[in-house]
Amino acid sequence: MFEVVVEQEISAGHQLRGYQGKCENCHGHNWQVRLEVLTPVLDALGLAIDFGILKSVLKGILESYDHRMLNELPEFAAQNPTSENLAKVIYGRAKADLARIQPVVTIKCVVVWESPRAFVRYYE
Repeated sequence: MFEVVVEQEISAGHQLRGYQGKCENCHGHNWQVRLEVLTPVLDALGLAIDFGILKSVLKGILESYDHRMLNELPEFAAQNPTSENLAKVIYGRAKADLARIQPVVTIKCVVVWESPRAFVRYYE
C-alpha cells in the first residue's frame, strides 16, 4: 500500500454557536489541512498519484473556505464550523473529487490544525 500526503493552509474566521467561552466570539485561525490518500497500485510511471493532482484537489476545496467567515457558508448553516466538522466536510468533498479523477485512490484521512498544537483527524 502506498500513502501520499499533501498539506495546505488557509486563513478563515468562525464562531461557535452555543459554546460557553472565548470561542463563542468571532475569531480566526490559520488552518493547516492535510489530505492523506492510499492506493495499492502504481501507474506506468511508478506514481501512486501525481502530487500535482492531489494538491490541485485540496486547493480546489480549500479555495471556498480561504479568507471566509465559515459560519456564513451553507455547509455550516446547521452545524458549527468546528475543526471536526471542517475536516469531515473536506473529507467528503475530496472523496467525491478523487472518485471522479482517480478511482483507485482512497482517502485515508483529513487532518485539520487550528493551531500548531491542536488538531483533529477525520476518517471513515
